[in-house]
Formats: sequence, C-alpha cells, structure tokens
Amino acid sequence: MLASSSGKVFIMYQFYYVNDDQTHNPGLHHEVHTEEHAKRLGIRSKTYVGYFSNEIDAVAKAKEIYWDADGCATCCPKAHRG
Repeated sequence: MLASSSGKVFIMYQFYYVNDDQTHNPGLHHEVHTEEHAKRLGIRSKTYVGYFSNEIDAVAKAKEIYWDADGCATCCPKAHRG
C-alpha cells in the first residue's frame, strides 16, 4: 500500500506467476513470484496466475494450478511457508 500526501491510501496490484519447474528452488515446490522478480531471476517456464493486491491471494490461486505452490521468500514473504 502507498499513502499519498493527501492521506489517501492506494493498494498496489501486481502481476504474479508460478514457476513451472519446481526443481529450481530449495523447497522443491512451485514458487509464486511477482512479474518483476521472475524477470530478475530469468524464469522462463512460468504460468500466469493473475493480477492481485497481495501475495496470499496469488498463492491461493496458484494452488489451483499446482497443489504445492508456495510464495517466494523474497517477493512473496507473507505467503512463504518454506
């Protein structure tokens, strides 16, 4: 969330992706990343999850694709379970 000088609060939505190759992370599960973080990591094999205001909702949606989806510790810490 962002607050402006007028006191209004803006919720930042982000694009989320789930990594299709679970072998490229320490927990051996399908990790959910923001679009920006997935680009920085160079993840090419990924599935679009959606446009969400928070990582918890993004991971819940990703679990419809991969039952073992988990949030990335770096870009989705609130949804990271390890």
